[in-house]
Amino acid sequence: MAYPEYLIAPMREELSRLGVIETRTPEQVDEVLTANSGTVLMVVNSVCGCAAGSARPGVIKSLESEIKPDKVATVFAGGDIEAVSHVRQILSDHPPSSPSVVLFRDGAPVYMLHRHEIEGRDPSQISAALQQAYQEHCSA
Repeated sequence: MAYPEYLIAPMREELSRLGVIETRTPEQVDEVLTANSGTVLMVVNSVCGCAAGSARPGVIKSLESEIKPDKVATVFAGGDIEAVSHVRQILSDHPPSSPSVVLFRDGAPVYMLHRHEIEGRDPSQISAALQQAYQEHCSA
């Protein structure tokens, strides 16, 4: 069962107001993660405290980097049920995790930050981990 939209709307907006692409359906996920999409950071957003305190602020801070993904998109666990399920099918080799942050290159996952790697870390640590992944996978 999905959370009421009025509850999660502010959490969605924290990323979407910065131009992060919301993918609320499996079709929208597929549009963003095509075989020639370049690098895409997919944020599996959540209502939990580690999403609010670490994941979202860390993602936002990471995007201040000179080297960053071509696109940033998001799905909301507990909100975009079918879209999240579709992302998890794409990530079938990885255990489900929300929040999580996945870097894709041309539709294939190349880096994943799981919930257990988010919990207990502050936004600067999340940002640093993501920026290192950008250096490895997003630079020419």
